[in-house]
Amino acid sequence: MVSLKDIAAKCGVSVATVSKALNGQQDIGEATREKVISAAREMGYTANSAARALKTNRTYNLGIVLVDLQNSGFMHEYFASLLNWFRIESEARGYDISFINSNVGHKGQSYLQHALYRGVDGVALICADFQDPLVMELAYSDLPVVTIDHAYNNRTAVLSDNMVGIDALVRYAYEMGHRRIAYIHGNQTSVTESRLTGFYRAAEDLGLVVPDEMIGECEYHEPNSCYEATRKILALPNRPTCILFSDDYSYIGGANAIVEAGLRIPEDISVIGYDGIHMAKVMNPPLTTWEQNTKDLGKIAADRLIERIEHPRTALPEHITVHGRMLTGATVKRL
Repeated sequence: MVSLKDIAAKCGVSVATVSKALNGQQDIGEATREKVISAAREMGYTANSAARALKTNRTYNLGIVLVDLQNSGFMHEYFASLLNWFRIESEARGYDISFINSNVGHKGQSYLQHALYRGVDGVALICADFQDPLVMELAYSDLPVVTIDHAYNNRTAVLSDNMVGIDALVRYAYEMGHRRIAYIHGNQTSVTESRLTGFYRAAEDLGLVVPDEMIGECEYHEPNSCYEATRKILALPNRPTCILFSDDYSYIGGANAIVEAGLRIPEDISVIGYDGIHMAKVMNPPLTTWEQNTKDLGKIAADRLIERIEHPRTALPEHITVHGRMLTGATVKRL
């Protein structure tokens, strides 16, 4: 069985340095870390997790809460990509991940109870009803917690630039000559509130009048719901020349409603999505949208959670904004 001493001898470093490299500690050089990790893999080293837990009082296991109403979290490209980057960063720092829920084996159990049962060192709240008392119980427990796209008081949050993204999309439509701009937003969440605020602020700044009937609502990541909301807006006597949609996946339903109404994109009506998933880039025509930076969202969330776990006395709660970028696509016609 390969030991830390064996790896140290191969790399020409101390056992302490090997331990730091394999445990993801930050006070060694990156080149040394990579050398040690590479040697450990080559030699077939397997850490004894039970022994490590006894020594460090940590399990090196991170909990993830991912709950969405459509049960599409693992299939939806945005969440799948974010989770993948969270996993990559966690594994690079020596941590495994476990999913936390409130219904284990059909037995009622709070998120906090499940997290404690799994013995996780900390939890990332990636998608959830953040106002759910069971979620809030976990968020304000003694466990280190990081949230994505929701900010609790005195807790670390990694936030997408939702207001900036919507503002940029509205301004792009305006620059292309559009003055009747509708917005079909997602169901009520803190993300939706931020995007709606960004939409109305941009419209006000540009001198646009947005009648209430130009604002629709659908479920996130739910094409059927978006289809119905789009039909209502298309039926208006003075329909919009451009529609912003809640997300790229829901837009599929909106596009179906537009085609069903005998309209062409973008010749008869322009459309804009949100998220920048791969599908939006390869559809015909490519969708104009705002690409969220899932790589940085996932990696920063993992990094900050591990920082809270390993340095509880010095890692202060913070709110970190991750910036995305516009993909102009070809679904907005110049008027």
